[in-house]
Amino acid sequence: MNRSIFIVILFNLGFLLSCGNRSNAPEKSKEPEQSAIPDSADSGTSLTREQMKSIGLELGSIEEKQLTATLKANGFLKVPNQNKAGITSLYSGTIKTLLVQEGDRVRRGQTIAAMTNPQFIELQEELLTLNGKMALADLEYKRQKELNEGNAGALKNLQQAATESANLSARLASVRQQLQIMGIQPESISNGHLITTINIKSPISGTVSSVQVQIGTFINGSTLIAEVVDNSQLHLDLFIYEKDLPKLRDKQVIHFTLTNNPGKEYDAVIYSIGTAFENSTKSIPIHAKVKGDKTGLIEGMNITAIVSLDKATVPAVPSGAIVNYQGQDYIFIEEGPDNDADSSSVKFKKVPIAKGDSDIGYTEITLLHKIPDHSKVVVKGAFFILAKMTNKSDE
Repeated sequence: MNRSIFIVILFNLGFLLSCGNRSNAPEKSKEPEQSAIPDSADSGTSLTREQMKSIGLELGSIEEKQLTATLKANGFLKVPNQNKAGITSLYSGTIKTLLVQEGDRVRRGQTIAAMTNPQFIELQEELLTLNGKMALADLEYKRQKELNEGNAGALKNLQQAATESANLSARLASVRQQLQIMGIQPESISNGHLITTINIKSPISGTVSSVQVQIGTFINGSTLIAEVVDNSQLHLDLFIYEKDLPKLRDKQVIHFTLTNNPGKEYDAVIYSIGTAFENSTKSIPIHAKVKGDKTGLIEGMNITAIVSLDKATVPAVPSGAIVNYQGQDYIFIEEGPDNDADSSSVKFKKVPIAKGDSDIGYTEITLLHKIPDHSKVVVKGAFFILAKMTNKSDE
């Protein structure tokens, strides 16, 4: 009995030792290649030759294409300050007539309003008074000069007459200049014709963007009457990040659309590249002048711009070869006959990619996993393969 128990103990001990040796022995593991396409239930599907023919499936390859790269940027429309005018009056008065409203086109020098003030008459009265005094002062100077030349008058009287004439001449010139600034021609003033209103004119040509007064409003030198904007010099203010700055140059073409109305495309040309960061951001302002038709464009509108960059040779496929599934872009490659199905079936596998720029019907791609050399890519019909694959996954 004791001998039997001893044999059992030895057997169990040997079994445990052999298990321990196997668990401690190093295992040779093969790490999967990171570049390989992971296999999963929804990584591909197969089509018969008849299905491929019915959907018009076509195969091609990844090509090296010369595409025009683009850069997307946001910004807004702006009019230079020298093409905007806030219209005011140098003098106080009451608005008597108002000749424009918002949206009206005006020319430089066109009257937009008229104002009146009794003080306008006082300045004209002073002009008439000074004209009379000036005539008398000239006569007195001539008389004193003649007397002095005949040794019949005192030099002091001649000097006083000359001083009086010079003072009146200076004052008369000042009043005439003030009237001209008011828009009143001194030659048009007479005792029977005094002007009671003055016209307020637009200093630039453009469109009236706002009118701030109405008839009867009392204004002074700080009152804004109206604003005029000349959209002929409308330009873009774009904001480009530091990493993209080397891609831009003077006279580069920009295509842009209104952010809230992308249906129409406009063109602009870069004329100035900023040399300092905009406020606290890491963006640099780029200025571009709008070309061609500016209908519908207003200062302050937000825009989305596409900047055309230089051409580059990159791997690309026809844009229709790319499909999107659950937020990821894919292409399909042909894997060969499907041995698990009908001999006429062909297997296709989806390959994740990153899209780049698009041009002339092609889109730049970057493969996220390695594929066999000379792989055939589905360039037409990829959408139908995706539909079949996703329907199969749903089932």
